[in-house]
Amino acid sequence: MARSLVVKLTAGADAPERCSQGFTVAATAVATGVPTSLWLTGESAWFALPGRAAAFDLPHAAPLADLLAAVLAAGTVTLCTQCAARRGIGPDDVLPGIRVAGAPSFLEEALADGAQALVY
Repeated sequence: MARSLVVKLTAGADAPERCSQGFTVAATAVATGVPTSLWLTGESAWFALPGRAAAFDLPHAAPLADLLAAVLAAGTVTLCTQCAARRGIGPDDVLPGIRVAGAPSFLEEALADGAQALVY
């Protein structure tokens, strides 16, 4: 059975180091061939919008836009349905390749055989 990684990111610009760590772990996992799913929840939901990741800056950290692009290219990125709704973000507002889904989809991924889930 193949191992997979589900990263649930709750932090955004409000907690920049934790936010960057979540993106870094997800991007590193896809770079090493691990099937990876990144969930944008809470304040990280804003990074589903065009230009938001590029505007994020944290000294000595990889550019968030590059990390997000890496995960989109080789993994999956999901925006939490409720988090999107609370911020007025619709499915047509998000970057290409980002899906909007809720808790049932998260649980399906996190509880799959061989899955490891991390929360940042």
